[in-house]
Amino acid sequence: MLRFDVYGRAVGVERDGDDWRVVYLGTEGKHRPADDIFLPPTLEEEDLLSYLADLCHEWASPDHPEVRLLSS
Repeated sequence: MLRFDVYGRAVGVERDGDDWRVVYLGTEGKHRPADDIFLPPTLEEEDLLSYLADLCHEWASPDHPEVRLLSS
């Protein structure tokens, strides 16, 4: 699972067949579906960071101004 810091929110992304599965990551290893984030099945892995940044830009704040890949 790819792990991103999306403007201060921990988000996990992984392939589920031909689709992308997106979850919010909790601090205790738990996660819940991120139903408000849709990633097109045709989106390539190398484009995830910029797509998430464009899609979720309203979450940006002075304390969390960017989207970062945390781990892959």
